[in-house]
Amino acid sequence: MNANPPNDPHRLDHEQMLRIRLGVLKREHRDLDESVVALQEQGRADMLTLQRLKRRKLALKDEIARIEDELFPDIIA
Repeated sequence: MNANPPNDPHRLDHEQMLRIRLGVLKREHRDLDESVVALQEQGRADMLTLQRLKRRKLALKDEIARIEDELFPDIIA
């Protein structure tokens, strides 16, 4: 039995879920960026930690771009 019928006002559609996910990813990317800058300014981060944080930022950036492309496709006129 379906817990959320199709006309349930509490049910999120695919686009709404993507928009929420996009917001979460953007916040995480911004937080990582701030962490990288702070670690570099303090001079307390080892290179391995910085590389991991930067790699995660790139992965987030790719995921953000994928979701934005799905939400806002380029329309060739």
